Amino acid sequence: MMGNWKTCTIGDLGRVVGGATPSTKKAENYDGGTIAWITPKDLAGFSGRFISRGERNITEQGLKSCSTQLMPAHTVLFSSRAPIGYIAIAEQEVCTNQGFKSVVPDEKTDYMFLYYLLKYNKEKIENLGSGTTFKEVSGSTMRGIEVRVPETIEEQQRIASVLSALDDKIEKNTEVNENLEQQAQAYFQELFIDNADPAWTLGTVSDLGAVVGGSTPSKAKPEYYTEDGIAWITPKDLSINKAKFVSHGENDITKLGLKNSSASIMPEGTVLFSSRAPIGYIAIASGEVTTNQGFKSVVPKPEIGTAYVYYFLKHNLPIIEGMASGSTFKEVSGSTMKNVPAVIPDTETLACFNGFCAPIFAQQRILEEQNQSLTALRDSLLPKLMSGEISVEEVSLD
Repeated sequence: MMGNWKTCTIGDLGRVVGGATPSTKKAENYDGGTIAWITPKDLAGFSGRFISRGERNITEQGLKSCSTQLMPAHTVLFSSRAPIGYIAIAEQEVCTNQGFKSVVPDEKTDYMFLYYLLKYNKEKIENLGSGTTFKEVSGSTMRGIEVRVPETIEEQQRIASVLSALDDKIEKNTEVNENLEQQAQAYFQELFIDNADPAWTLGTVSDLGAVVGGSTPSKAKPEYYTEDGIAWITPKDLSINKAKFVSHGENDITKLGLKNSSASIMPEGTVLFSSRAPIGYIAIASGEVTTNQGFKSVVPKPEIGTAYVYYFLKHNLPIIEGMASGSTFKEVSGSTMKNVPAVIPDTETLACFNGFCAPIFAQQRILEEQNQSLTALRDSLLPKLMSGEISVEEVSLD
């Protein structure tokens, strides 16, 4: 049974608060500060719901020096420019720069419901932005945006709890995966950096595996592309999907597309490495894949293994970036990638490392796949629950 819904404005649900930036010319506004100060940049690439601090804190003096103001825990932060629509929940007292129109919920509004409500209305709010240089949502615009909400806070909480249960699980899986990642990285550091054997051979990336580029089939030929064909990955796919394992990008290509381009199929376990715009997205192919020309991927030799190549590239990213060339944008060429200096450890140590990583990688892959399913379910339920199209009773998460 669905409760009653009402039409109101965002301003009716809480207090809309802007922010400001203390003068960066005055060190005393920032040095040794303990007050959390958030900017839209802090939310770029942020995947959780709760944020407790940004890259920089400010001091009491910094707070007093400008019009930013402290907002309580459970304030919903909403970036209002460059870009519009980053959303997070304050885990503790925070303030922000001028790139936000945050909402401090009143006592009749559930903060978690408000978070999902703003997510649901993100596009609508974005379209109300104005400005010539860049679009921005003003405080008065934000306050006046019409939304539909359940009349009772209890009904809001019931809706939020369904979506929240999915996000809780996603966040838990992510936490487990990050912990596993730290273990594998620490073991790489211990074996190959801190206790590197001087007797190991110094070679190049070519000794670790085959370096493979990619290609883009002609976009003028729709028959080269399909929704369910050969996986084709671009750097953009890795910027959207921050997963360690990748199986498909936004577009697949057809056999005809593959044949009429210089892309080549690489096996499962290939380490994808974006070589331009930007350099250094790294992921592991969880099945056969091809890529566009923005990659110099490494197909590991069996005796070297995926795990070693993956962490070697991550560890040596600054060196590889330093070897890039180009005037318009920096790029790592195929010959440069092949000639990146690489230590070739003995077979026994490599086998030991790959053996250690195998169960870690298997678990991470399972949890990432789970998260993809949970995210898809959450994203399909969000508009239905937030519009009142379906009620909580109609949802089964089992």
